[in-house]
Amino acid sequence: MPEEVAQTGLSDSAASGLAYLTFIPAIIFLVVAPYNQSATIRFHSWQSIFLAGVWFAVWIGLVIIGVIPVLNFIDIILFPLVGLGFLILWVIVMIQAFQGKRFSIPVIGPLAEKQAGV
Repeated sequence: MPEEVAQTGLSDSAASGLAYLTFIPAIIFLVVAPYNQSATIRFHSWQSIFLAGVWFAVWIGLVIIGVIPVLNFIDIILFPLVGLGFLILWVIVMIQAFQGKRFSIPVIGPLAEKQAGV
């Protein structure tokens, strides 16, 4: 299946990978034509937005745990491990998107597929 190239010269896989940089390019790709016409770009954009939302929610949870006197020692171990886990997941989905593959994160992926209309 040949890759569709947008008028700007960005292929679907390049736009999909760029959607993972932050949630801002993902929102832009969801709003701007011709990127919002591609189901692949919409999927990766929604998955990027949901991944950022989950990371923010987990970060807030870890901050709250860090404030609790007895549990703050657990937070010292959890914060870097969870951060490293999210970093590894983010790099994996970005690489997969740049390669033109659709890597679906277990809980977030089906939500992104539903939002993208895939």
